Amino acid sequence: MASPIAIGMALAARSAGGGSRVFCLLSDGECDEGSNWEGILFAPHHKLDNLCVVVDFNKIQSFGSVAEVLNLDPFAEKWRSFGWRVEEIDGHDLDALERVLGTVPAPSGLPTVVIAHTVKGKGVSFMENKLEWHYRSPSDELLAQALAEVGA
Repeated sequence: MASPIAIGMALAARSAGGGSRVFCLLSDGECDEGSNWEGILFAPHHKLDNLCVVVDFNKIQSFGSVAEVLNLDPFAEKWRSFGWRVEEIDGHDLDALERVLGTVPAPSGLPTVVIAHTVKGKGVSFMENKLEWHYRSPSDELLAQALAEVGA
């Protein structure tokens, strides 16, 4: 339900004339929700170029892969067809994320979506792309192993 709230905030900010930008983080699973797609239609209609939605596109949801639960492909093309400026990045590349976030508002006058391709549990051998770690907590021993593997 995050994007409708962010869209309302972007509309209010634009109406107030302060030049504020609004950023919203969505998971790919949240993109199954109709209220998000209603907002995705609304934002370009109202030219909310001060809005940026970042989608953590790790392709895993609570009950399975995105492709199995509710396939979103062609994901980027859907956003474009709804009137958004689309940027696709490696979601683990913080420099790329910083660069694209710095381009909001877009010169095109369109809201921006950043599709951040990520890997669930990246860098942790027993967590990478494993569905159960979408909702499971590690034991103290596994937490120590995970922290060691990511160099923390």
